[in-house]
Amino acid sequence: MKARQIARWSALVALLALGAVTASEPADTGGRSDLTGACYCRAAGELRCVGELTERQCARRCSDELCDDWFWLERRPCWNWGYGG
Repeated sequence: MKARQIARWSALVALLALGAVTASEPADTGGRSDLTGACYCRAAGELRCVGELTERQCARRCSDELCDDWFWLERRPCWNWGYGG
């Protein structure tokens, strides 16, 4: 009977410790997934940019458009790679 009580107490302590660890982790209520930025897609040797997309939207768009390479720059507008008109 004593071994059974020890097992119960051990299980209770383990559950309490697990609950304390998960409660102390910060909740991701926003963060990087909500930021918008410039989405660059390279396909057929041409680099194109679409602004105001989240990283997830950029990845989906580039996957749909069959981009050879893509990257996303958070909180940045598209750059036209030149100065002036």
